Amino acid sequence: MQVSPVTLNLQPRQMADGIWLSNVADQSLYAQVRVYHWVQQNGQQQLIPSQGLIISPPLLQIAPGDRQLVRVIRLSGPPAGPGAVEDAYRLAIDELPVASDGKNHGLRFVLHYSIPIFLEPAGIAAPAPRLHWDLVRHNNQVLLQVSNDGTGHAQLSAVHFVSGGHAGTVTDGLLGYVLPGAMMQFALRQAPSSFVGRVTFTAVVNGSSMAQDVSLADSAR
Repeated sequence: MQVSPVTLNLQPRQMADGIWLSNVADQSLYAQVRVYHWVQQNGQQQLIPSQGLIISPPLLQIAPGDRQLVRVIRLSGPPAGPGAVEDAYRLAIDELPVASDGKNHGLRFVLHYSIPIFLEPAGIAAPAPRLHWDLVRHNNQVLLQVSNDGTGHAQLSAVHFVSGGHAGTVTDGLLGYVLPGAMMQFALRQAPSSFVGRVTFTAVVNGSSMAQDVSLADSAR
């Protein structure tokens, strides 16, 4: 099973969009699609069952070499009013196993996709993040703490740092997302002794490069 696109952005006047699921195998595939409201609280992710979006169809069968459009439909208007920010959901797509007799036996998932869906707020031409970075010591571990008080999400990837003249890597790929109004903590594998004085982090945020200087603190602010 292949999925395209891997992210959806619904503009304020857009009530629906779609994801294509393609079957590149030589036998039929079966899939289940569910949607969750995506929130971040106390540095942790939460996926909450929600009726804010509906999916059609939620269960599907795709013949070999064929593809199926899954519609994502909004049931209400965009986030609006003073202080409105982008809202976020996750589309969970699970391929279901099929036995040799062609029947689906239970819900033992084979392949899983989690697709971000962002609902842009009304009255904001281009929702954007505004990030604050902290480096926090917790016991004998270091946490990279990123807060976002902007109007849109931040996708963090290719995160590296320089400390005391030495370069280090957090990840060359995707680190994660920070939603507007949220704070996320990312545990670093380096020891606290790796971070001396001012530490310069570089990252790609929503496709653009940035740099941020931080210092290691003993507790979160």
